[in-house]
Amino acid sequence: MKKPRISEKYMEKVHPAIPDAYQKLKQGRISRREFMRFATLLGLSAGAATIAAQCGAPAQPAAPAAQSGAAAPTEEAAAASGAIKRGGTWTSSMQLQLLDHPARLSWVEGANIVRQFSEYLTETGPDNITRPYLLDRWEASEDVKTWDLYLKQGITFNNGDELTADDVIFTFGEWLNPDVGSSMLGLLSYLSGPQDVEKVDDYHIRLNLQTPNIGVPEHLFHYPAIVLHRNFEGDIIKQPVGTGAFLLEEYAEGERAVFKRREDYWRMGEDGSPLPYLDQLIYVSTDKDAGVAALQSGQVNSLYDPRPSDFQALKDVAGLTVRPVSTAQCLVLRMRVDVEPWTDVRVRNALKMCQDREKILQLSYFGEGDLSIDAHVAPVHPAYCPKDIPAYDPEGAKALLTEAGFPDGLKVTLATKNDQQEPELAQALKELAAPAGFDIQLDITDPSGYWDRWTEVDLGITSWTHRPLDTMVLPLAYIKEAIGAWNETRWSDDEFETLLRQAEGTLDVEARRELMCQIEDIMQERGPIGNSFWKKIWNITSSEFQNVQAHPTAYDLMYEVWKDEA
Repeated sequence: MKKPRISEKYMEKVHPAIPDAYQKLKQGRISRREFMRFATLLGLSAGAATIAAQCGAPAQPAAPAAQSGAAAPTEEAAAASGAIKRGGTWTSSMQLQLLDHPARLSWVEGANIVRQFSEYLTETGPDNITRPYLLDRWEASEDVKTWDLYLKQGITFNNGDELTADDVIFTFGEWLNPDVGSSMLGLLSYLSGPQDVEKVDDYHIRLNLQTPNIGVPEHLFHYPAIVLHRNFEGDIIKQPVGTGAFLLEEYAEGERAVFKRREDYWRMGEDGSPLPYLDQLIYVSTDKDAGVAALQSGQVNSLYDPRPSDFQALKDVAGLTVRPVSTAQCLVLRMRVDVEPWTDVRVRNALKMCQDREKILQLSYFGEGDLSIDAHVAPVHPAYCPKDIPAYDPEGAKALLTEAGFPDGLKVTLATKNDQQEPELAQALKELAAPAGFDIQLDITDPSGYWDRWTEVDLGITSWTHRPLDTMVLPLAYIKEAIGAWNETRWSDDEFETLLRQAEGTLDVEARRELMCQIEDIMQERGPIGNSFWKKIWNITSSEFQNVQAHPTAYDLMYEVWKDEA
């Protein structure tokens, strides 16, 4: 029997740039994953792109799961195809914070709540490939300035209304409204306003970009980007109307959230039966230590975003399955460049030079990560440019402080939260920076105490989650348009922004990597952050739950999870 093939003529019909990427794949110049991302970006279906990647890639051994960023195949995956069981309750420990307008979400915990009853136009999977979700497909023009989005038809909200282009147009209007205060405003800076979002018909929306951008599909899965009902009034807890598989029954901030199965959900599972499989989801709000104890004792079935210490405590517990994944998550040491002494690049660089990155990784994260330079671009990103890791240099840092006018050293306060190993990182930095003349006072609070002021403190450690593209996080946090939303450092740089805009419109991954090399250099040399390492994370769940996925953004994707009760 012949293996299926996808012709280059067909690829060219979908988009003329795809055959060139296919040739680079055959020559070994780009990876299968890079080709998959490129081809699906330009409109080739995931199935067709997979076939082409299998046919075109040079033979190579499969990467281990932890290196590739995807969980290894498990017995449960095989079992899921023929032995799915319906019913049951899944309970997880996760802090439950104040929720109102989902476009203003600033943390993944809130997104894990709203995603159970609301959905996204696209979905970026654990393999870092983005696929249509509420969309049937998208089409990009050759210059990637015009994007046509085609909705699946027949999707209904949980109030019975059909999803149409009117809902999507309304949602874009909320994202692009400065009064809402959404991080989507900076991410979608290639749109000048709602006027660039055009309704072609009831299931067809056209985006007319002012500048080319290759990241549109990924941007539509940014976690504040849930699609809203056209009559949404501003509070998702008071008005939990969405297209998702569960119904919100209860939400008590700081206590618990309860969801029940939606009986008329629009999607079917791979076995042809209606989704979701579980009857109920429950989140209980606890701190991390209480969550670990609850998981060990069987009071809950999962724990949101386990710390490396939690991984060490839980990895050998009977009845739990651990799924690792490499990520672009990090704990960013960030300095506000509009507040002294951080207005002086010499002071910023002096503090960066106080990072003994290997020691910080060991002391704060048990060595479970990848060392980084001081740029927000990770090895898992498609166009990452490898650089030498800077050495720990307290003497050089002391000389810079003296040059900046602080020969007797400098006393500063470092603020952060306490749920993702930040205290250990902060303490390590305090000790490492002392020989350079930094006297660091620590201001560590619980998460809500930090998130209430995270953009206001002058020196802080902020946890940033995974983004699938190198060109995605940078406009969220380091451009002029993002000041007032997620640009917590108030830093912007004209050369940086020019290169970023070029990278956003550059399809060829090799050419984009050349731009990223320059972008990384700028952030290292005059940027506002220190970044010692990229985090590995784990999904740790009771083994009776099948078809669980370890997502690099710690998303709870529960629609197709089922419980194998003996």
